[in-house]
Amino acid sequence: MPGRVSARASAASRLANKPSSQTLNSRRTTAASAIAIPEEGPSSSLRIRICSVFSDAQKSTAGHRKLAGRRQTQEEYGEDDFNVEVARCVIRLMSVKKSEAAGDRIIRFLGLFLKRASDQDAALVSRVEVEDTQSFPETPSTRLTSHILSILIPLLGSKEKVVRYRATQLVAHIINSMDSVDDDYYHLIRMGLLKRVRDKESVIRVQAVLGLGRLAGNEGEEDQDDPDSDIDDANGLLQTLLEVLQNDPSADVRRSLLLNLPLTPNTLPFLLERARDVDPAIRRALYSRLLPALGDFRHLSLSMREKLLRWGLRDRDENVRKATGKLFRGRWIEDCAGPSKAEDGMETEQAAPPQLDSLLELLERIDVVNSAAGNGIAAEAMKEFWQGRPDYRDAISFDDAFWDQLTPESIFVVRSFNDFCKEGGDGKFEALGEEKMPEVTKLAFFLQRYTNDLVNSMRYNDSLSENEQEDTVEKEFVVEQLLHIAKALDYADEIGRRKMFALLRETLAIAELPEDITKLVVDVLRGVCGTEAAGEREFCGIVLEAIAEVHDNVVTEEPKAEEDESFHSARSELSSDTTPMKPKGNADNGEIDEAKAIKEIMINMKCLHIAQCMLENVGQDLQQNVHLVTMLNNLVVPAVRSHEAPIRERGLLCLGLCCLLDKALAEENLTLFIHCFTKGHDALQVSALHILCDILSTHPDLVTADHVDAALQKSVYKIFSKGLKASHTPDVQSVATTALCKLMLTSVVRDEELLKQLVILFFEPTSKDNAAVTQALSYFLPVFSHSKREYMEMMATIAASVVHTQVNFADEMDEDEEIVGVNVVGNMLVDWTDPRKLVVLDQASAGWDEAGGKGVTGVDGEIHLTLADSLLERALSHGCSSKFAADFQKFCANLSSSDQEKKILLSMAGKIYVSPNARTEKLQTVIDLFAEAIDAKVAPDATTRNGLNKVHQALTKALGEAGSVRPSIDDQDVDQAVPGDVTMPEEGSDVEATKMDVDVDGAMHAQDTLLEELVDDDDGGS
Repeated sequence: MPGRVSARASAASRLANKPSSQTLNSRRTTAASAIAIPEEGPSSSLRIRICSVFSDAQKSTAGHRKLAGRRQTQEEYGEDDFNVEVARCVIRLMSVKKSEAAGDRIIRFLGLFLKRASDQDAALVSRVEVEDTQSFPETPSTRLTSHILSILIPLLGSKEKVVRYRATQLVAHIINSMDSVDDDYYHLIRMGLLKRVRDKESVIRVQAVLGLGRLAGNEGEEDQDDPDSDIDDANGLLQTLLEVLQNDPSADVRRSLLLNLPLTPNTLPFLLERARDVDPAIRRALYSRLLPALGDFRHLSLSMREKLLRWGLRDRDENVRKATGKLFRGRWIEDCAGPSKAEDGMETEQAAPPQLDSLLELLERIDVVNSAAGNGIAAEAMKEFWQGRPDYRDAISFDDAFWDQLTPESIFVVRSFNDFCKEGGDGKFEALGEEKMPEVTKLAFFLQRYTNDLVNSMRYNDSLSENEQEDTVEKEFVVEQLLHIAKALDYADEIGRRKMFALLRETLAIAELPEDITKLVVDVLRGVCGTEAAGEREFCGIVLEAIAEVHDNVVTEEPKAEEDESFHSARSELSSDTTPMKPKGNADNGEIDEAKAIKEIMINMKCLHIAQCMLENVGQDLQQNVHLVTMLNNLVVPAVRSHEAPIRERGLLCLGLCCLLDKALAEENLTLFIHCFTKGHDALQVSALHILCDILSTHPDLVTADHVDAALQKSVYKIFSKGLKASHTPDVQSVATTALCKLMLTSVVRDEELLKQLVILFFEPTSKDNAAVTQALSYFLPVFSHSKREYMEMMATIAASVVHTQVNFADEMDEDEEIVGVNVVGNMLVDWTDPRKLVVLDQASAGWDEAGGKGVTGVDGEIHLTLADSLLERALSHGCSSKFAADFQKFCANLSSSDQEKKILLSMAGKIYVSPNARTEKLQTVIDLFAEAIDAKVAPDATTRNGLNKVHQALTKALGEAGSVRPSIDDQDVDQAVPGDVTMPEEGSDVEATKMDVDVDGAMHAQDTLLEELVDDDDGGS
């Protein structure tokens, strides 16, 4: 890094005595003064030779090294004249635009020349001279560098962006080329580049951070304590650069800092967080350049290793995923293998030969026990490893000694290798997997051995030490991976199938078995029994037998308890009748009863869990399987009626799974799940929403059939409406949103009020903190609108009311609160209702094809006509006619729209798509509404009026192209719409009027909407 060379005086005194031309305070900011060229004077042979060198250097970089060696020119003509002529060429460089490659070549040549000259001068300076002066002496190269910098530093603040760019670029290149810089210019360069970090041009900021990144490693404590330094200096150069790394809007600036900042414990967290940068090039640079150069990955914390792998392997950009996989299988495995040694003992860059110990250490370094469970990243990482390391695939072997001493890392190697051979390479690695994996019978013996070891450890888990309990967790992981392997095996071998079948049947009846292992046992048993109907019945029968054996663990211990009670009773009769014995006996009995009740609850929970796992693996009709009917009557129904909350909730899950297998059962218990949501806690509400969504998806006729119970349908809709409003419980709100989106996409639920509520929820500020809701609605709303014509018509129908709600909501919000602009809401609604974007083609419309191209047939324009109809109707309902003004003044005031709402509504109406492919009656109706809006002058500004006139002309033209014979409405036949009048539609017209009831006092009230009925908590149908 460039060091600061102290020469003859302190930095503070030299800065104080600096001429004004070398400070940033003398701002020559105009382009004319910034690049003012001095008097040319007569031409000389020195100028000709230097110009010839610069001319050759700007043509190509191939001869730069040769040109940089021509230093004899400086010796022949004198140092001062040489420096002046070089500076003259540098000044002319400042006006060269960024697009000119010649400017970049000249800058590279100058850096190379100064670097070579500095090295040559350093070789001539003796070490004794440096030690005597305690500083590096001045040389011709340092004086030339100082002369160039004295010209460039004032140009850093030029008003011309080209001059600022070239000056910053050359200064940064000199810094990165030189080993040391004079202390005076070090401070001036630092101050100037720190100002350029805030430049409005991103290309200038890139060059500034390239120079400052070089200086950041040389940041000393004296810079931060210097009272004469700039304000950025006081905060620290490194801190400023880290702030730029986090907040600069330009991806190029962030990428330059990522690759040029020094790797220190303070900067490393800021550099690694760029794995979540919005720019894929920065994320790719982190995994492909920074992390490989970081050194041994084992210096990172365990959590950071796991995060880097998860972020990289699950990145949306394919190149980032490839770079992460290459990092894992290339660099990290080599760190575990250690540097390979050549014959002479020196390290080589060749990859180490495949070693199982290295792979096991790599898995241990990423904590495979935790990272492989659930949604962990270990499985994806090993898939990339096997894909990119064929040498490990061929060298790996699993002999008997390997299976005798399984560890979490070694068994995960087997499981990941087996999964890769089964799923990867389109089946071309199946033969390799069959060659290296043991047969089913041998695997069954291994599974039996490690399962027995686990059960023995769990039975005495309470008396084990902390280390022994950790061993139990590892044993549990080993059994889980063995079951995963067994799940993927082929059971064509009947002997192996029978052995595995008997082992799983015996294992399932063990009450102490963890739930995760129990689920895997049930899944493997389902595969062993076969996929046909007979195999499913056999599977159900075996599982019910195991449930009965588990439940018998409570029954078999009851006689023992009775014997103990009779023994204590006989002893008490023979003993003396002392009063202290009686309360002691009651206390013992109470403790025994409490322990027995707890164990009974645990056993029942275990039985219900086994039943739940079984129900997740069956698909036949419930009534056709006698085992399922028996389980429902003897286990599930009593659990739902239990007074113990855990048993009741798990029984509810099993009942929901049973309802998926029988429509009549689902219809009978639908009200039960609705009641659980209404009266239950948060977790129970989430479960009830999941069950309702699954039932309605499996049996959509329960709410879509013509003969459906209206009260039941209303209750179901009310549940989802309440769930969408549960902002105080994010989990319930996200589950309700996701479930309702699924049901509406599959046409199970078709309700405009619920759709309106979803749209409003998408724009509400309260939903921005719930990422699951925002993500679900961001996908659902455009997909729903563009998928079918009827969906788009529903969106067009509710658009005007959504805008009205958003305007009222914006008026109620505080000024400091961030909300989505109403203009943005209107533009999105227009886009969602654009008929040209329909994906599903039908006879009435044509939209985009599967390749994203435009439809070849005419697009139905009635959807946007419907949108314009609703928008104009609301915009024109800003007053009442004189006939009703006296009686309904308050009602008219409530109907009055704000100027902002009118502007948004009319702006949306001016953006509709007009097509002659629509009914002439609809076209004429919308034309009349546009004419009324134009005549009434409801548009608040010229832009909106021009948009209305343009659409009105397009509609008139479309009506003519449609071949309409209906004449335009004559002036004498039309009641002129006057501001303050309400135009009542004629009987039989297509425009729907709002139904109103008039009470005794003459006031009018709009009828309650369906949503208001759904959210009414006091409704008797709830």
